[in-house]
Amino acid sequence: MTVFDREKLLFTPATPNSDAIPVIFAFPNTYSVGITSLGYQIVWATLAMRSDLLVSRLFTDIGETLPRNPELLGFSFSWELDYVNIFSLLESLNIPIRSDRRTDRDPLIFGGGPVLTANPEPFAEFFDLILLGDGEELLDNFIDAYQEVRKSDRQTKLKHLANVPGIYAPSLYEVTYLARDGAIKSIAPKDNNIPDRVVKQTYRGNTLSQSTVVTEKAAWENIYMVEVVRSCPEMCRFCLASYLTLPFRTASLEDGLIPAIERGLQVTDRLGLLGASVTQHPEFNNLLDYLNRPEYDNIRLSLASVRTNTVTEKLAKILTNRDSRSITIAVESGSEKVRQIVNKKLANEEIIQAAINAKAGGLKGIKFYGMVGIPGETTEDLEQTIIMLKKVKQAVPGLRLTFGCSTFVPKSHTPFQWFGVNQAAKKRLKYLEKELGKLKIDFRPESYNWSVIQALISRGDRRLSHLLELTRTYGDSVGSYKRAFKELKGQLPPLDYYVHGDWETTKILPWSHLQGPIPEQTLIKHLDEAKSFF
Repeated sequence: MTVFDREKLLFTPATPNSDAIPVIFAFPNTYSVGITSLGYQIVWATLAMRSDLLVSRLFTDIGETLPRNPELLGFSFSWELDYVNIFSLLESLNIPIRSDRRTDRDPLIFGGGPVLTANPEPFAEFFDLILLGDGEELLDNFIDAYQEVRKSDRQTKLKHLANVPGIYAPSLYEVTYLARDGAIKSIAPKDNNIPDRVVKQTYRGNTLSQSTVVTEKAAWENIYMVEVVRSCPEMCRFCLASYLTLPFRTASLEDGLIPAIERGLQVTDRLGLLGASVTQHPEFNNLLDYLNRPEYDNIRLSLASVRTNTVTEKLAKILTNRDSRSITIAVESGSEKVRQIVNKKLANEEIIQAAINAKAGGLKGIKFYGMVGIPGETTEDLEQTIIMLKKVKQAVPGLRLTFGCSTFVPKSHTPFQWFGVNQAAKKRLKYLEKELGKLKIDFRPESYNWSVIQALISRGDRRLSHLLELTRTYGDSVGSYKRAFKELKGQLPPLDYYVHGDWETTKILPWSHLQGPIPEQTLIKHLDEAKSFF
């Protein structure tokens, strides 16, 4: 029995027509990782429910029977370093890595997902088409438009598809630079019939995503996932999950969430509620009451990160009774000044009260997420984080405290996209590790070096494509990237330019031709508000 035979499907795939378009839909990681991605599940099901498509799935370790001559090959791209696996999968199918080397005999390579929607430019040379935004309407529009030019040559297909809202054909845009290793001078379409700007597509309905498959082979075994909210109303100024996915949308309780949950719990007893700010759903308390009914006594419930002031004793009790042992809260910092800089509407008293409520409700632990290197942060602000965590520990003796901490990384389409990574962040992580160790608080830092690579890709332009090909052979360490920069010296700006440099707001950004939900002038206004607290 294969892993595919073990799947419990929650949708009915269509029977393909005799002339159905052969499609491969890939995830550039293992099956267990890919099938746990709700985004991958949704896109696969959307494609598989069309009778004009014959869809085969492909992962790095396993695949379904693949068509001999696929016309479309898609990637769901969720983690930056998975680009290496995209290269390997293309090579395994004898498809050139670079789009300009493909012919009419090759499939069109399309991609979507959070990495590409945020900033596709470092990967622009590898994709024929990139789908920007939510897939609910975009996917069907893409396939319908492809059907109209299915028998045409490659260039005709690209030009036709580039006029579908949200579809970006990188090869049809020319980027010029002030110098080979200088800033961007202009980004413009090569043809008058191609739009100047590609607009990210936003689904505005109130029926959000839920799992289309449940399997014991998923990284989260047998979990059924339901998207409760999309985006976040808090708008922390560094946060891609908020700014890029606006507006904040909530799933309908009676017409969406409850029927979805009932359907999923027929095939599994493990339920995950997803969203950047799940507990801010306006009917979250009603949802809790629904899940607290006796018939759901045996389910295992887990929540994504929750907002601090929504952690009630009632919530903690229900989670405890549903086999959860801890909750996760993003606090960013113990410094009030830093929280004002990032627009985190939160007081230390609320953090302490959340911990008290968690313990009173029976939870065994609480995990805080923080960040160092936030623009405007000083060592005094670091001390405030330590003091805050010490007070939490004193207020809830016996509750297991964990502090996960990352380095600030600038993200496109946010007010902080113009800031670079603070090189002092590495020492600040070490300092927190030392001081929190004294307090017996479990400290889990994210690698500073990984943050450097993440920032490089986050702010990169398409000149990075050659660097990404080089680093593939060198390995995924920061040293490998530095080695590749040295080899390509004079052909692109240095590492510091992309990673550590503070950019002027007048600068043409690599993604300036790709329109997110918030106008640039509004982002600059939010940036100025943040700077007023420095």
